[in-house]
Amino acid sequence: MEISTEEMDGGVTRVGLDGRMDIAGAAVVDLKMNLIAGSAKKLLIDLEKVSFLGSMGLRSIVLPARAVHSRGGKVVLFAPTEMVESVLKTSGIDSLLPIHHDLAAALAALQ
Repeated sequence: MEISTEEMDGGVTRVGLDGRMDIAGAAVVDLKMNLIAGSAKKLLIDLEKVSFLGSMGLRSIVLPARAVHSRGGKVVLFAPTEMVESVLKTSGIDSLLPIHHDLAAALAALQ
């Protein structure tokens, strides 16, 4: 599992995740996700390269998102694969974190 960050226009922090968000993958990204969530106000979580999302991976997304929300920030999920999006919708996470497949729409949702 790999994680990268990019500061975008408008104060948006883009977090790119690449790999399997299983127990091992979640362990790799947990600390960094929590550090990012501690300072980000607008967080775009790019799931385009996530090939698998399990329960621990969901936790690695939801807990930092709650931290951002608790400080009045916004979080969106961007470009999950069909399988990953199915997991997000089945678990109900999409009601907490909007999913976008278009970058302009995702950025608009963060404003």
